[in-house]
Amino acid sequence: MGEPAPALRQDVPKLELVDLSVSYRSQAGDSIEAVRDVSLAIADKPGIGEIVVLLGPSGCGKSTILKCVAGLISPTKGEVLLDGQPIQGLGRDRGMVFQSYTSFAWLTVLENVAYGLRLQGIAKSKAHELAMGYIELVGLKDFAMRYPKELSGGMKQRVAIARTLINRPKLLLMDEPFGALDPHTRWDMQGLLLDISRKEDNTIILVTHDVTEAVYVGDTAFVLTSRPARILKRCDIPHFQRRDLALKSSSEFRATEQQLLDALYAPSSPSS
Repeated sequence: MGEPAPALRQDVPKLELVDLSVSYRSQAGDSIEAVRDVSLAIADKPGIGEIVVLLGPSGCGKSTILKCVAGLISPTKGEVLLDGQPIQGLGRDRGMVFQSYTSFAWLTVLENVAYGLRLQGIAKSKAHELAMGYIELVGLKDFAMRYPKELSGGMKQRVAIARTLINRPKLLLMDEPFGALDPHTRWDMQGLLLDISRKEDNTIILVTHDVTEAVYVGDTAFVLTSRPARILKRCDIPHFQRRDLALKSSSEFRATEQQLLDALYAPSSPSS
């Protein structure tokens, strides 16, 4: 008989921020403190898709935190740990979806989604086969051979999500990805995000300043102060049996919204 499988390390968070602070200089030479002493832990839940929301006012430093997790910028102080290991620079274990559309204009949807696999040396036929699976996941099967200029904003964002998911990241990082979309398309994309969280074994970290969006898609929300970003409150979102349009007018949904709003606008000090 082989060796028994090692026990899961339940004590090691999937993601941990330890006293994270970020300061930088503006073009005018002024020192700007974007993030101050942020510490949080997101539990490792194998096999469970989870959506964690960073909620705070525009310009508070939410995106700066996300970029530290992505490895795009380095903290001034503190550290970011993924599965207990310090994050140092970019890595395929983290995938980033921005608010702006990032598809290559000269490639089809299929080629855009398969692009990362081709860079890894995967054969074209295999890369395209895998890409089609994710294109179907995001609802673009009939648009695989179209170019970005032929797509709506929501479709372009679906391409960006598929192109990120195909690399099977442990963390899917989303920086206000639906902020530029109209309300109907935004509703569709929120539904897509919920589908992805049920079908993909990864943790999604979503940055938003929209309280309703945080309650509708989130499992956990961290409420942040205005800049420099600090944590005001951690809120566990109720497990709603159904997430549909009617949910948003329910008393439980409204009560959770109010809880987050109270935290956002309360004059109390940030949590430690």
